Amino acid sequence: MVNKIESSHREKVDGADRSLDSTTKARVYALLIMQVFSENLADEQHLALAYTAAELRDQLGTYFALDRRLGQIVAKTTEPMLGQMRLAWWRDVLAKTVAQRPSGDEVLDAVSSYWVGNETALIGLVDGWEIMLAEPPLRRGQAKSFAHGRAQPLAAMAGADHSDAWQRAHAAGVRWALADAVVHLPEGEERSAFIKLGLDRTSDVGILARKLRGLAVLESLALRSLKAGGRPLMEGRGASLVAFRVGLLGR
Repeated sequence: MVNKIESSHREKVDGADRSLDSTTKARVYALLIMQVFSENLADEQHLALAYTAAELRDQLGTYFALDRRLGQIVAKTTEPMLGQMRLAWWRDVLAKTVAQRPSGDEVLDAVSSYWVGNETALIGLVDGWEIMLAEPPLRRGQAKSFAHGRAQPLAAMAGADHSDAWQRAHAAGVRWALADAVVHLPEGEERSAFIKLGLDRTSDVGILARKLRGLAVLESLALRSLKAGGRPLMEGRGASLVAFRVGLLGR
């Protein structure tokens, strides 16, 4: 379905104005694709985008789209080796330059527009999702590695690797990654381990940078979810109040 929409958008951009140069057309196309991405976001992700600085919204939206794509690969995989092959394609293509990548995949095209120079963090995201192909229940170390990989791109949006800003954003990303995963896990040992790991986070001291206020919203909703035993992040009227408060004040 998304591929059909993507093809339609290309036709609209190509036919809209023959005077547009290729760079402008690529930019307009990327903006149209971001509209498609937004239609598939969870409610908490919509809020995160709304409270994120304008200059980072396309980057964050692309991250959500890639995260969703990788999660779908894992969810639909019945044979781990086949899932690993599909994830390996993403790992390999992200390691290439923009010019070397195939075009036509809406998520990859967006990555090439908004994540140039930060693809290493996205490869970490692929590595994180690959861990979920392991035989359950995951061990604590595996759960930590999954959350670490999923949080790497969010941390990369904050600043240089392992700077204070990076560390703070990474901690927030890890907590959200765990809470979001818990919602989809059945009751049992693995789910309990994810919840405990999310509540054990100790490196989340301080307020996130204003430009990443959306990530602060996700973290607060994640903490609320984990404390309630893994409820959906936007379940209950209190979720909107938490998001509003953190979106305005940062905590």
